[in-house]
Amino acid sequence: MNAMTEPKTDYDLATIRRDFPILTRQVHGKPLVYLDNAATTQRPNQVIEAEAAYYREWNANIHRGVHLLSQKSTDQFEAVRVEAAKFLNAFSENEVIFTRGTTDGINLVASSWGRANVKAGDEILVSALEHHSNIVPWQMLCEEKGAKLVVLPMNDAGELLMEELPKLLNSKTRLVAVNQVSNALGTINPVIEIARQAHAVGAKVLVDGAQSVSHMAVDVRALGADFFVLSAHKLYGPTGVGVIWGREDLLNAMPPYQGGGDMILNVTFEKTEYKKAPGRFEAGTPNVAGVVAFGAALDYVASVGLSAIAAHEADLLAYGTKVLSAIPAVRLVGTAKHKAAVLSFVIEGAHPHDIGTILDKQGVAIRAGHHCAQPIMDRLGIPATARASLAMYNTHEELDKLGEAVRKVVEIFG
Repeated sequence: MNAMTEPKTDYDLATIRRDFPILTRQVHGKPLVYLDNAATTQRPNQVIEAEAAYYREWNANIHRGVHLLSQKSTDQFEAVRVEAAKFLNAFSENEVIFTRGTTDGINLVASSWGRANVKAGDEILVSALEHHSNIVPWQMLCEEKGAKLVVLPMNDAGELLMEELPKLLNSKTRLVAVNQVSNALGTINPVIEIARQAHAVGAKVLVDGAQSVSHMAVDVRALGADFFVLSAHKLYGPTGVGVIWGREDLLNAMPPYQGGGDMILNVTFEKTEYKKAPGRFEAGTPNVAGVVAFGAALDYVASVGLSAIAAHEADLLAYGTKVLSAIPAVRLVGTAKHKAAVLSFVIEGAHPHDIGTILDKQGVAIRAGHHCAQPIMDRLGIPATARASLAMYNTHEELDKLGEAVRKVVEIFG
């Protein structure tokens, strides 16, 4: 397939790519084509420098310290909380809790809200499109409490069967947990409608936003969610940092998830009094440098603009779909009408791990496997897929290189 020119827009792709130093390196003697963004995005210089500058200039433990470094570190840390609240259109920064990532956030809700509110005979509903992180914690809670896990099924295209939802929701449903975007297929789920129906039966709603926040603007008020979780490292930020947003009244009614320093008002050997949210859920020393760097990532995304990023990625998705569809041996997996920037595919006779290995030798980095979404693979009758996932810095030329590398796989496996 002949390379097409990049779309003519005001999107400054060349400048964006210069901001990401890793994109200039070579792999196996070939220029890196990084298409594993659903696993983790790369970091711009602004984020790398923010973390380094924190350690060079302000490193100190936060809260309670009276010296300048501690006060400055605390100010930077708490400023990111305010910024994250604005990013999500939260009602208050008190609704923003810093975690280690999406998985940590889901486990927090399962362990705190779940243990306090789920009892024997209750039901928790998840979708067939969930990452293991939005399945296993609920399974563990159900086993502990004697509750039941209910699954909203999907069709062959990777779309949820919304007509089944009213049949599955009832007075026993305590929580609905659903991702906004599927990591394995890219499907964009109708979260607003799911939340509306869930609330109609009195259930709470947790939205896994790990795969959505880098591709589209998120407004937790408009979504109607009760909890929303995300990871910084999938939003051009550092690893080991995440956010859980929750409605303030819910958070303040939830028992602490972990005990330790900085989440207390008063401690005696007889009794401990806890802070209100968010403090009661942030025991111990957090990843201060990571949170500061996450603030730089939020600034960077805002400077580019999520609407501009979404338009660029929609173009990439359409172009990449054409590139792979033009190869007869390739079958795309996940063909929902509403998708984010994920291209999952299989090649008959070639295991996805072999596909990934051959592409790596051509400098093309993709993900191969079940993507921590084994139930999806089981539903589709396949063991795994090869997955190319796109980001703001990817290009048509890179997708052409993906196509060339995939053709080599086809040649090798006949």
